[in-house]
Amino acid sequence: MPLVRIDALRMPPSRLEALGDAVHQALMESIGFPADDRFQILTSHDGTTGTLRHGTYLDIPRDDGIVYIDITMRAGRTDGQKRKLYASICALAHERADVAPHNVFIVVHENTPADWSFGHGQAQYLM
Repeated sequence: MPLVRIDALRMPPSRLEALGDAVHQALMESIGFPADDRFQILTSHDGTTGTLRHGTYLDIPRDDGIVYIDITMRAGRTDGQKRKLYASICALAHERADVAPHNVFIVVHENTPADWSFGHGQAQYLM
């Protein structure tokens, strides 16, 4: 069960939706998440009331086309699965949403089954 947050700057809704689709496809293909396991928060910041900051850390040139992709999921994936995920997200984001590969910034947070409630105030993974 991933929870995906995607932040972009002045990205039109159609591109933002395409980016969400790309990330979900990458999660299905590289990690094996089912098609209906899709929880996403997609935000396009307007640059005035909300913006994105970036630098050239690790000598990667970034610009205002940067997208931040924040994925929270249960622990247990291998480094190889994560590498495949990152590469797939980058390729699909470029293909479907015209995001330049140098502007794809991804972070994964892992947690335990006790850290999830899907509704009704219950910890479904602990039942």
